[in-house]
Amino acid sequence: MAFDAVQLRAAAQQFGRRRFLGATGAAAALAFAVHLPAAGAAQAAELDARKITEDPFTLGVASGDPLPGSVLLWTRLAPRPYEPGGGLPAVRVPVQWELAHDERFTRVVRRGSALAHPEFDHSVHVEVRHLEPGRAYHYRFRAGAWTSPAGRTRTAPHPHARPAALKLAAVSCQAYHDGYFTAYRHLAPEDDLSAVFHLGDYLYEYAVDAVGGARRYTDRTLPAHFARETVTLEDYRLRYALYKTDPDLMAAHAAHPFVVSWDDHETENNYAGGVPENGVPPEEFLLRRAAAYRAYWENQPLRRPQRPDGPDMRLYRRLRFGTLAQFDVLDTRQYRSDQAYGDGWRVPGPESEDPSRTMLGAAQERWLLDGWRRSRPVWNVLPQQVVLARRRNVPGPGHKVSMDAWDGYPAARTRLLDGAWNAGVDNLVVLTGDVHVGYALDLKADFDDPDSRTIGTELVATSVSSGRDGVARPANWENLTRANPHMKYYDGRRGYLRVTLAEDAARADFRTVSAVTTPGSPVTTAASFVTEAGNPGLRPA
Repeated sequence: MAFDAVQLRAAAQQFGRRRFLGATGAAAALAFAVHLPAAGAAQAAELDARKITEDPFTLGVASGDPLPGSVLLWTRLAPRPYEPGGGLPAVRVPVQWELAHDERFTRVVRRGSALAHPEFDHSVHVEVRHLEPGRAYHYRFRAGAWTSPAGRTRTAPHPHARPAALKLAAVSCQAYHDGYFTAYRHLAPEDDLSAVFHLGDYLYEYAVDAVGGARRYTDRTLPAHFARETVTLEDYRLRYALYKTDPDLMAAHAAHPFVVSWDDHETENNYAGGVPENGVPPEEFLLRRAAAYRAYWENQPLRRPQRPDGPDMRLYRRLRFGTLAQFDVLDTRQYRSDQAYGDGWRVPGPESEDPSRTMLGAAQERWLLDGWRRSRPVWNVLPQQVVLARRRNVPGPGHKVSMDAWDGYPAARTRLLDGAWNAGVDNLVVLTGDVHVGYALDLKADFDDPDSRTIGTELVATSVSSGRDGVARPANWENLTRANPHMKYYDGRRGYLRVTLAEDAARADFRTVSAVTTPGSPVTTAASFVTEAGNPGLRPA
């Protein structure tokens, strides 16, 4: 049984802020709040998997974070996914896995077993090593008499290999209650994607009513426990179960390896580091953050170094795809300063422009800049969450900017862009989510001077479903495009972003769907842009 919000508050008060913020206190408070075993506790009993009478693979399979000789495989056992514990008793369950060259599994190259622990909600994370670089594999799991759907994954190229091209997709913001995940239906069959980068808001904490919000189900009724905001570990686990039973999301995970990073809604809207959106005590919020981070790791194809420690989780990490591309996956939420001027769109001023303000935190910022100095690939790609380029809401004086985006942290943005330039990063591509629209933006050395040098490009992936159907030209299209001459494209429809990196250029295709409040809408390429290697700046393809 997971604690409710009242019990979380009691836990926070019992341990106290000073003790909670210490490493031992954090671990103790988390164990107290979510019933995790203490160090040295006896192992849970083991279930004979042959006694599982219902399909435990209702949440599908996934893979992630491809390395040259390794893949990460994921599943979570949940015969009844909308029930606490997924319908399984609080015991360990043995799970077998296979990795093969072919989809019929006649040429199995690796197989093994793992234990699905109740402490991790019966999730399984298998790191398969000693594989061939740059090739596709097929995988599946077994538990008792049950076999999972098969998935397809791919290792990264050899560190010294230079692929002719690398194709990837970027997605973000998938509010279940705002519509269907139709973008994934079209993304799943895309050929030869090396990875799908999820840029945040995989899950929303908001209530989902009995008919699934804008989905307006007529053939099912969702349980009442979804009709409240997520606060406890049990809340977050159940909400992931709701999202992961979506067939289009399941198909995309099975088809491609994912590289995931969070934004705010996986925990709470617009939180900043340890500061919650609303005025709850910080120690109470950190207990909530610990629950959210744990459920995130349990439900994503992430490796062991990303496993959280209480309310802390190192999500920023680096992936290399031969000598063609380096990906520095950022976390712009966990370490940032609080939003200036109370958040929202505000006139910038001394508070937002304070040079001590940080978006990444000192350690992550140093890690990024050091990595750039040592970087040799053709393309440096920065998957992150909130818009990096300047966005004024109207032309002329009196403009406002978003305090939650990098506009609210301009000194940190300057450090980042200056760091890229000083490190000799010639081909910087930033991948962004968050705003439920598609943008193509040039990153300027001086945003006040359109003729200043272009340091890189920013490609903003629209939402999968958040914001409901959307329109090609939102109400602020004219003002935003006039106020920001470095903005080359703006579209308010749902969809995803497809990016192809080659030796001489990068191409971005903005893929949009006409509606998400009804299922099955077609997809179209709304616009395509190219930036040349060594000559940054976006041009229509």
